[in-house]
Amino acid sequence: MLHAKESASVQEVRVKVEKAYAAFLKYLAYDQQRVDAIVEAMGAAGRANARRLAEMAVEETGYGNVRDKIVKNLLNSDLLPRSIRGMKTVGLLREIPEQGIVEYGVPVGVVAAVLPTTNPTSTVFYKTIISLKAGNAIVISPHPRAAKCTKAAADLMYEAAIKAGAPEDIIQCITEPTMESTRALMRHERVAVILATGGHAMVKAAYSSGKPAFGVGPGNVAVYLERSADVADAVAKVVEGKAFDYGTVCSSEQALVAEEALKPAIVAELKRLKAFFCNEEQKRALEKTLLKDNFRINPECVGQSPTRIAEMAGFRVPEDTSIIVVELQGVGKEHPLSVEKLSPVLALYFVRDHAAALDTCEALTRFGGLGHTCVIHSKDEARIREFAERMPAMRVLVNTASPPGSTGITTLLQPSMTLGCGAMGGNVTGDNVGPLHLINIKRLAYQVRTAEEALPIPAEYKDLEAKPAPLPAAAAPVSSGIDRQAIAAAVERYLAERGIRTAPVNTVDAATVAAQVVDRFLSKKRVAPPPVCPCAQGPGACQIAAPKPAPAPAPEQPAAPPPLPPAPEIVIADFVCENDVREAIAAKKKIYIGPKTIVTPSARDLGTQHDILVLAKR
Repeated sequence: MLHAKESASVQEVRVKVEKAYAAFLKYLAYDQQRVDAIVEAMGAAGRANARRLAEMAVEETGYGNVRDKIVKNLLNSDLLPRSIRGMKTVGLLREIPEQGIVEYGVPVGVVAAVLPTTNPTSTVFYKTIISLKAGNAIVISPHPRAAKCTKAAADLMYEAAIKAGAPEDIIQCITEPTMESTRALMRHERVAVILATGGHAMVKAAYSSGKPAFGVGPGNVAVYLERSADVADAVAKVVEGKAFDYGTVCSSEQALVAEEALKPAIVAELKRLKAFFCNEEQKRALEKTLLKDNFRINPECVGQSPTRIAEMAGFRVPEDTSIIVVELQGVGKEHPLSVEKLSPVLALYFVRDHAAALDTCEALTRFGGLGHTCVIHSKDEARIREFAERMPAMRVLVNTASPPGSTGITTLLQPSMTLGCGAMGGNVTGDNVGPLHLINIKRLAYQVRTAEEALPIPAEYKDLEAKPAPLPAAAAPVSSGIDRQAIAAAVERYLAERGIRTAPVNTVDAATVAAQVVDRFLSKKRVAPPPVCPCAQGPGACQIAAPKPAPAPAPEQPAAPPPLPPAPEIVIADFVCENDVREAIAAKKKIYIGPKTIVTPSARDLGTQHDILVLAKR
């Protein structure tokens, strides 16, 4: 049973999804020009309020810092709208006359947006802008610890969209989010696709909801500082990326790997940039503070400053410390700080050679960051390409800090806050998710060739053209390998051994022989007349010859009941859609489905809810 708050929140989800869906149906009539005007207005509103919302996010969540959260807000209200300006997403997309293909953009419908606590306002900008750019409506589910600032950002986007001419209710936000309301949102029949950003459990719930979903995996970003790199430039960018918003970006650097020969130069640069190096005792204290059981990150440590992290671990660092550095000797469970840390704490590895550096970077990526992001600083193009081909990551960045590189600030990747990890990371895509992921493409295709031109038949098959399949010939007798005459002879011997003599048979064929032998055998089994008494006692006295009395007649049986009427025939549906289920609900009927029946997700959800679908076995 749901608690009162959860019940009210679930009801709020239902109402707001229906409102968003109604708005989406109106939004379908908007052309590209009207859609783009709405997106531009939303971007302008985000830029004007970037600082205010950054301050709200830090105050409410306690994560990160205002300066870097402003950068995140501008990424999604300035760079993102500029990068998608001119992108066609609705109506006619393109024509390819030489191929006879015309493509149209088709919005997916209502987008369910699940938001994190680490980047609450910037993710609202990002998800609302790409959803409305693609012609969709959106319903936002904030993280409970960031509900206030998330709602403020959503209201800002909504007001800007309405002023630019968007339909009312096109952007909706849940005011009192709960886990139950988030699940209800992801499973709602009107929701077309899910954009999930958050922890592993939330992303897993999105993928198991039965809806198409774009989620992300954790990032354990390894950085290889290769021999040919500019050490000072590379170290500065690593510190910049690790310190950005106190490590809350999933693509922030987690470990720096280099050859032993570079150690003096790298350590000197890190210290120059105010990095604090932990001793063994401090390292063990950090392990206990940052991580909980099963390598889960302590949420109290996420996005905290270096001084705060050190204080929580029981030691002090200078106030101007940029990041905390711990040198490690291996990767895996025996080395807890080799995982993603979501804080300004950097692991440092020095290895013997290039091969060992590649091995370490790959091991780090596989240990909790599979498919996400990795970085190389190098001037050697051959080694850059070798690194890219070797690493199990969907983004391989070169000579840049990781957070701005992965999100499209310092690279020309699609500006995005949802960085897919591909199939290897359990995600549906390895892309930086953008508007084109939230549309379907309908294609008009003209005939441009004949079947013979597309698929010419090889010469050796020409004799098969236009010939009807031959009718099956009459079945010829198939030899079973059994000698029927030998069987007949064996039966004769069996009868003779038991004193049953038969007349010789002039066998004509095997079938006749078998029939005659069987007839003779059965004739010997017929009931013989009673034997004549050999004694003088006379009939009735002799027990041998006395006939047995006839059995008493059986009592009269009652008449058999009339047969029952035949059971009604069950028709198993081949395909069931949502409308079929609604009609069955109205008619108070069941829909019988079999193992091969195709049932749409919305039909299955609605049918299960109303107990309409019945699995029938043929």
